[in-house]
Amino acid sequence: MSDLNLRPKFHITGGKGWINDPNGLVKFNGEYHVFFQYYLHNVYWGPMHWGHVVSSDLTNWKHLPVALAPDEQDDGCFSGTAVVWKGKLWLMYTSFKENGGGDNVRQLQAVASSEDGVNFTKHGIVIGEKDLPSEYSPCDFRDPKIFIEDDVLYCLVAARKINGRGRILLFSSKDMFNWKFECDVFGSDSGGIMIECPDYNKGLGLLTYCEQFQPAQGSKHLNIHSTFYRLGKLDCKTHKAEFGESEILDYGFDFYAAQIFKDTPVMIGWLNMWDRNIPSEKYGFAGMLTVPRKLEIKDGKLWQTPAVYSTLLYEKAVNGNYKDSIKTGIVKITAENLKAFKLSLRKKNSTSADFCLKNGEWVFDRSHSGEEIKGKEVDADSLAGIRRMPFEKGEKTEIYIVMDEFSVELFVDGKALSSTIYPDADADGFELETEADKCILQRFEV
Repeated sequence: MSDLNLRPKFHITGGKGWINDPNGLVKFNGEYHVFFQYYLHNVYWGPMHWGHVVSSDLTNWKHLPVALAPDEQDDGCFSGTAVVWKGKLWLMYTSFKENGGGDNVRQLQAVASSEDGVNFTKHGIVIGEKDLPSEYSPCDFRDPKIFIEDDVLYCLVAARKINGRGRILLFSSKDMFNWKFECDVFGSDSGGIMIECPDYNKGLGLLTYCEQFQPAQGSKHLNIHSTFYRLGKLDCKTHKAEFGESEILDYGFDFYAAQIFKDTPVMIGWLNMWDRNIPSEKYGFAGMLTVPRKLEIKDGKLWQTPAVYSTLLYEKAVNGNYKDSIKTGIVKITAENLKAFKLSLRKKNSTSADFCLKNGEWVFDRSHSGEEIKGKEVDADSLAGIRRMPFEKGEKTEIYIVMDEFSVELFVDGKALSSTIYPDADADGFELETEADKCILQRFEV
């Protein structure tokens, strides 16, 4: 296989071209549908289409034709949602009109529907300027998320107050076409300049959302664009929002715009980040989505584990040093009373991505993992290629290492840390040093 054909083995990409946010995660006619922001004509962000893949097992994905494309109605079809309603698959997306730029830009919410889940008919804008209270900017009004309660359609939309910052607005409808403004969910500005991609899952009591240019908080989150979650409840009838404090959803360099399947507690995010170079451009594609992640709430915290179909190749007890050749797949490590941990992935000569337990926290270092990745972050950790994640010492520590071409996703006791890496194609060294009362390593093939 030539380098020009290098692609992730089991992560969703557009095949060629650019992708970013996952859109409209939904189960329809027995299949899982994932849409995504897509520009097929080049390896950078361009006029946004909706790419489309389906799967029966959340692991093997088949590409379908583009679901939505720019036309005389839309200069771009920005992020949104999917919902099964009255036997059809409906997409609500942000209709973007350039209008010369600046204050003339319009981001309004439009719908499309499909009977077969493949071919979609656009029906035009359904939440327009007249439906948006005058104190909010129609230039920054995007990323609708529909959910259904008591036969009423509700929609969360990211917005920005004129001369203010990000908000999340709630709208309601009984027929998909006529929408009524209900409330500003939190009634106060976000920490970042703009909120994006709100998602609410009532079953989990989980609200997720992104903030652009959110100031860093110590080492808790350092990306200039971060994804957060809050646990609690939104009462759509009384407009009462009862949520706890915001928590970081993924501690890595590359995670944004998460979406959750409505009836299946599984989440997918964008496994890249704005304002970074993407070295895979030379292979003809830029951007990928994370593996699906099973979500649970344990002891008042969100717990994430990879949800991909895999086969156990072998299992062995390890303590001290362990070496192997592993390029892609999943490694699960279960340790009792873990005292020390140091892992080098995709190792070749002096290059590797490193993950270790140091001074009571997890530290991921991609500074020697291959081609350099640069962003706009200027803090010491970012410049050094470092990301950190809290370590909570317990009797048992459960670690998943998900490796694919150009990425690693690390899960430790429900927390996640995801990053892209660009080592040589033949870099496959796997070197582990552990100290624990007992340590079991299982290797899975996806």
